[in-house]
Parts: sequence; C-alpha cells; structure tokens
Amino acid sequence: MTSPEITVATVADRGRVIDSLVAAFATDPVLRYLFPDEATYPQHAAAFFGHLFDKRVHKEAIWTVGNGASVAIWEPPSTEDGAPDECLAAQLPADTFARVRAYDQAVHAALPAAPFWYLGVLGTHPDYAGRRWGHAVMAAGLRRAAADGLPAFLETSNPANVEVYRRAGWEVHGVVTQPLPIWIMQQSAR
Repeated sequence: MTSPEITVATVADRGRVIDSLVAAFATDPVLRYLFPDEATYPQHAAAFFGHLFDKRVHKEAIWTVGNGASVAIWEPPSTEDGAPDECLAAQLPADTFARVRAYDQAVHAALPAAPFWYLGVLGTHPDYAGRRWGHAVMAAGLRRAAADGLPAFLETSNPANVEVYRRAGWEVHGVVTQPLPIWIMQQSAR
C-alpha cells in the first residue's frame, strides 16, 4: 500500500475540510452533545469546524489527505486562551454557544500548563474511512511535536476511540466527567 500524500491545508481547502468533518462527526458524542438538534446539526457543526479551521489555518498546523477528505487540526504550543471566540457566538444560538464554552473550559482545565501540541480535531469523511488516512494526518502533527521536543494531547468522548488511540501510542492522561465523559490522552515526544 502506498502512503497517502499529506498536505498542509490552505484557505482553499476550507469547504472540503468542513464538509468532511461535519460528516465524520455526525454521530460523535461530543458533537451531538454540543449540537443535539438533527435539523440544525449541519449548520452549527459547520460553523464550529469553520471557526476552528479559520483560527488555525495560518499556523500551518492543519494536515490533510485527499484535499480535506481526512483532516487533523492541531494547535501548536501557545499562551493564548483556548476559549471559543465571540465570532463563533454570533453564529450559534446562546444555549448552544454556552455548551461549547462549558465543554471547552472543562477540557482546557484538564490540560497541562507546560507547552504541548494539541490535536483538536481528527476526522475522515465516511466515504474515505478505513484507508488509515486519519493515522497519516495524525502522525504529521506528532512528528512536529517530537521535533519540538514536546508532548501531544488530545481529547475524546468516544470510548471506542480510547483503544484506537492507545494502539497508536497514546496514553490516558486523565478523565473529565462533566459535562460528559471525556478522556484526555497524551503522547510523549519521541
């Protein structure tokens, strides 16, 4: 099997990345907690993923395969607050934005104070699942973290993903229980 071509996302990839992530996370526990209404899920999830994309695309820390069919949105080490920006608040109903903010605060409270790379989103459009493209784009960020000599962190609310990440070298760092069970996972710099 040949290795997929991994590229750093540009602004031109925005639409494809958002479409892939909205489809990939349609049944994910966190996204369904944040956006439970079936009728508004596509719109609200697209606003959410678009916001994350826009915040990170210029940091050259979004890796893709298939022009966005599989995506890893990483956050490089920084001192800036990870809280959702008010521009996202303008795109979501107040109760929905409150859930996003509460979730974000719960996760960030469980992360270390020392610098690290953060895998905020990892998803593959269901039409491309099973090709290991997610592992490929995740590995690109892990190589960057290792080059910086820093650990990497992620969170998942899907219990099945905990084992998937363990097989990829991640370890459970902690568990947040509210607003829903969230596993914080770490991979040390290699």
